Amino acid sequence: MKKENKVTLCIDKSFTVGKVDKRIYGSFIEHLGRAVYEGIYQPDSKFADENGFRKDVIELVKEIDVPVVRYPGGNFVSAFRWEDSVGPVDERPARLEPAWGVIESNRFGLDEFMNWCKKVGTEPMYAINLGTRGIEDAKNVVEYCNIEKGTYYSDLRIKHGVKDPYKIKLWCLGNEMDGPWQIGHMTPEEYGLKAGRAGHLMKMIDPEIECVVCGSSGIGMPKFGEWERVVLENSYDNVDYISLHTYYDNEEDNTPNFLASSVSMDKFIESVVSICDCVKATKRSDKTINLSFDEWNVWYHSKKKDAELDKWMEHPHQLEEDYNLEDALLVGSMMITLLRHADRVKIACLAQLVNVLSPITTTDNGVFKHTIFYPFMQSSRYGRGEVLNTIVKVPTYESKHGDAPYVDSVVVSDEENGALTIFAVNKDLEDDFELTCDLRQFADYKVVEHSVLTHKDVKAGNTENNPDEVKPSDNTNAASNDNGVLKTTLPARSWNVIRLKV
Repeated sequence: MKKENKVTLCIDKSFTVGKVDKRIYGSFIEHLGRAVYEGIYQPDSKFADENGFRKDVIELVKEIDVPVVRYPGGNFVSAFRWEDSVGPVDERPARLEPAWGVIESNRFGLDEFMNWCKKVGTEPMYAINLGTRGIEDAKNVVEYCNIEKGTYYSDLRIKHGVKDPYKIKLWCLGNEMDGPWQIGHMTPEEYGLKAGRAGHLMKMIDPEIECVVCGSSGIGMPKFGEWERVVLENSYDNVDYISLHTYYDNEEDNTPNFLASSVSMDKFIESVVSICDCVKATKRSDKTINLSFDEWNVWYHSKKKDAELDKWMEHPHQLEEDYNLEDALLVGSMMITLLRHADRVKIACLAQLVNVLSPITTTDNGVFKHTIFYPFMQSSRYGRGEVLNTIVKVPTYESKHGDAPYVDSVVVSDEENGALTIFAVNKDLEDDFELTCDLRQFADYKVVEHSVLTHKDVKAGNTENNPDEVKPSDNTNAASNDNGVLKTTLPARSWNVIRLKV
């Protein structure tokens, strides 16, 4: 039986999922590959400002409007000495960096990162080393960053030329501590106790901070679920969020299965929410632990090339993905999934921001945008407000992740600014879908834009020499809101942003 190529969205302004925490549009800068050096920082570039920051990168980060950036890792952080990254640059030591098999010069560090954050208008999400170091080191870096003056580490910051404290609010308690690849990895009991003690001491120094405890490195980890439960049982009172990480790939070259990965992501989120609430119930606590999805993206294109890299180089071309249209469609669906869980997902970080698994790539001649830039940027710019409970009536198809809808969609209402935005991905590779949405509660809203990202070839991508091969086009004339009924067409294999305003 042939499917009906129609999708109906059902919404009611009284039924909301929750308010969007703008931090779900966060990203990630790790000392890995060219993310820092030649990415956000390149003093010898013709595009550098007086601080050595790439001005062209700053402009694109501002265009995305990234509210929070996780730093300095990632796997990198588990052998990192934060003291190496502050003070006079010429006195900082170069170190072997075992996580990624490179040399870290420490020419760019904590002080430079905080200056960069001010330049781009973002907030830091700082990760501490709980792999090779302990809770005293965690205390010391909070003191350096957040205490005004009069103590050893606060006065050391002032000596380094930074009078005012950084007041970093958001802290990660290590990274992927269940992973056998992680330096200093632990059992859930060991890590839960250590993270809880670190969070306790850090909050004694600054009670205003928030802490993210490490969840499993992925839903496929052997102890997924048990890890979250045990870690939270040992740290619950001293943490505020638990992390989730996931990367998807299309190694099998099966586009329908690949685009259905958001089904797995949805199950992942629901599972972790259930575990958090189970621990809350057993502890008889009034406190709710929310989610920080602080690593997510598509990752597989670069792995063969990375396996050939020599060790102990400085900032090699590492984890540099050449993203295509199907990657952008999945990133759009993943962004929709995060929004549909806005009640519990309060932080999320696309991993990463520049050069490494990134929407932006730098060259000696400038920068260009990968396909995934567009769904990430448009979600961030237009996905602010309240997420409406969006019922999507659409046919499904079988995938290795379970039944997958041909169309993913969510509606975000920004009443303060008189705006309504519909995000939608048509995963059908051949057929357009006719979209209908009852907007009688928004009958006075007019369509101001219907942006479409598509291409005849799902493997098409952007390059330095052809940076606009895949970019959004205008489909606004095909969309209308007549008498409170929105109608438009979602082209085959497309990411769509439909914006309405009063």
